[in-house]
Amino acid sequence: MKFVFITRTVWVLSLVSLLTDMASEMLYPVMPFYLERIGFSVLLIGLLEGMAEAIAGLSKGYFGKQSDHKGKRVPFVQIGYAFSAISKPLMAVTVYPLWVFFARTLDRLGKGIRTGARDALLSDEASPATRARVFGFHRSMDTLGAVAGPALALVYLYFYPGQYRTMFLLAFIPGFLAIVLTYLLKEKPKPAQPHTQKISFFYFFRYWKEAPVAYRQLVVGLLIFALINSSDVFLLLRVRQAGLSDVQAIGAYIFYNLIYALAAYPFGIWADRIGVKRVFLIGLLLFCIVYAGMIVVNTLPGFVFLFFIYGLFAAATEGVAKAWISNITPSTETATAIGTYTGFQSICALLASPLTGWIWFQFGAGMAFGITAATTALLVGYFMLFVKAPVYHNVKK
Repeated sequence: MKFVFITRTVWVLSLVSLLTDMASEMLYPVMPFYLERIGFSVLLIGLLEGMAEAIAGLSKGYFGKQSDHKGKRVPFVQIGYAFSAISKPLMAVTVYPLWVFFARTLDRLGKGIRTGARDALLSDEASPATRARVFGFHRSMDTLGAVAGPALALVYLYFYPGQYRTMFLLAFIPGFLAIVLTYLLKEKPKPAQPHTQKISFFYFFRYWKEAPVAYRQLVVGLLIFALINSSDVFLLLRVRQAGLSDVQAIGAYIFYNLIYALAAYPFGIWADRIGVKRVFLIGLLLFCIVYAGMIVVNTLPGFVFLFFIYGLFAAATEGVAKAWISNITPSTETATAIGTYTGFQSICALLASPLTGWIWFQFGAGMAFGITAATTALLVGYFMLFVKAPVYHNVKK
């Protein structure tokens, strides 16, 4: 019997994510420079990004629950990706701060609307024994966009230095193609869930109380990790601190994303074969190696090796974590469960970078990376002792 793991729906969603990430990552390296040019202070940039990410994080649980409640996935996916695509050219319309806040927030709100529904749609296309590879394939395609986006930005800025506003218009092209592709999606009809109580914007707090014990034990560990897993900016700052150039630092970021993209699907296959818990723990150990290595490495070959390991870590954890959550929650709650997790994760991420930045400022980079590595090692013990691996029967390979 032939098993088709990567279905048409998975392909379409993966291509949509690739194009959307390409559009976003085209702008990621230049966003701070553009905002400074139009008059944003560092404080205002931080406020803008913090508010945008908070809105995305807080909305994921709400829209995930709405998707489960209505029994629909595709409309949320279509609206979410449309908001993100439209936000790109809106950034170039005018430089008024309130308008820029509106456009940036629209982008992140789009992410909040689509995340739970999209991941539930991916989960519906797989069985418990094949979910890790499906999520891994999606992450692989998504991250290819993160490779192509910055590379295109570097090429564009080489020929047209400083012309940032035009980039926002160009970024709409892959975003528009992503919108078109979402109309190829078809979903299996699901009955709407009866729900007598009003679904509030902060519904994910209530779901946390209602969720299965296995879900809470897993997500507690994932959220502790999110709280210490600060922005990749700190890794790039460490590269610059060692005396490497801006081009080398950006090159390291692109290299990391390339490794992540190439390894995500194989790690997903591996997780389906030996278990999502084992592969996830391997990923955490790789993360420990990277952060411990950042304390002592000061050469380009050393940093290349660490970013290679860092790409493997991301491949072994991000898609695998969502597959793990999908395997321990009912299919009628998948969008809510993933939306709740990613919502809390966003809140932790908001705290992680300021916390790491404060430790770095007060005690130095070595202490910041050392505390992260040591805490992750303790977290491995938590997962081994308190979080059970999901049990299911595998399929033929």
